[in-house]
Amino acid sequence: MSGLRELFGGAITATLPTTLLDASDFRQIPDTQEVYLSPTSGISIIVEVLQSVSASDLREAASQHFDALAHDNDAKSQVVNETVDMPNDSNGSTPNPVVLYGTQTVQKFNSASADEVRILLALYRVPEKNVDLVMTMNVPMTSADGGAVSEDDWGTARDVFHVAARSLRILDYGLFA
Repeated sequence: MSGLRELFGGAITATLPTTLLDASDFRQIPDTQEVYLSPTSGISIIVEVLQSVSASDLREAASQHFDALAHDNDAKSQVVNETVDMPNDSNGSTPNPVVLYGTQTVQKFNSASADEVRILLALYRVPEKNVDLVMTMNVPMTSADGGAVSEDDWGTARDVFHVAARSLRILDYGLFA
């Protein structure tokens, strides 16, 4: 079951599964992020307020954010599978996102093997504020710590991400001051 979640104190909303745990309830999260975790797998959803990257083409900008994520993850390999434009349901009040589908091979700290993580990334550009709002879903397909999901679960996760990406609303642009 999904429901409308308030992010950043209500400045943004998105439809997310009600079973997701708010990571700020048990660990410190930067003010520029909202992090939600699956209680039954290694799936996570992160919404992050970032400074716009230099690329003016949104597909290239999404790739730059994907590359930055791969760098932050110390990914052993990375591939962008597809980048598509996705309309949202906001009637123009929120920018339409560009959605990137990719895969990264990531070796976690103290692990002998690398995990295959499928990445879904939605980029909402807010040019008047020089902001890229980025929603990322990490879906481990193989995982040394047991958090991997099946192909069927991947399909469900992808559907959840599409609902979240289409439903995201920026209600208060003052968040980006």
